[in-house]
Amino acid sequence: MAVSVHTSQMVVLVIKSFFDKIIATAALIAFSPILALITLAIVLDSRGPVLFTQTRVGKDGQPFTVLKFRTMVPDAELRKEALLALNEGDGLLFKLRKDPRITTVGGRLRRWSLDELPQLLNVMLGEMSLVGPRPALPVEAALYSDDMYRRLEVKPGMTGLWQINGRSDLSREDAVRLDLRYVKNWTLALDLQILWKTCGAVANGRGAY
Repeated sequence: MAVSVHTSQMVVLVIKSFFDKIIATAALIAFSPILALITLAIVLDSRGPVLFTQTRVGKDGQPFTVLKFRTMVPDAELRKEALLALNEGDGLLFKLRKDPRITTVGGRLRRWSLDELPQLLNVMLGEMSLVGPRPALPVEAALYSDDMYRRLEVKPGMTGLWQINGRSDLSREDAVRLDLRYVKNWTLALDLQILWKTCGAVANGRGAY
């Protein structure tokens, strides 16, 4: 019986991975004009690379490079120290609602979560899923308890329960709690429900900064 359950779970995971890659590929093709316009807007708005890359922790603790459109000035990390006293984040994450390092175009991209579109390539490469826990920073994962480490049993997602329940307005504890709930209760039906609700969350813009 246990073998049958394990086999069933493996089949569903394969279906999820196949679904992710098909949708990500189709989305990249469909959004290619938008991606080109965003690229041009970033180039015209400020100097620096179009993409922002950062190491995150994926399934089973494997590191990968997450891709985003750059939304801040090129020397954002150098300016961060001067802003630490204003940090509105919870725990290890630095967050600032009106971060002066965000560019004009970057602010608009964040408002509609368009800066995360390059992560469709991460999904195509099998490093991320369309739906899953928020991709963690290595410094976060290094401090995980055994229970929190369960977040790494599945691939991180472009969206998830955290995305449709407040995004950056959530505390670190609430975000982790939602991620663990997703891992424990994951189904393909839940993924489809989250994807549908993500459209409304993005349109609303609440918690996007």
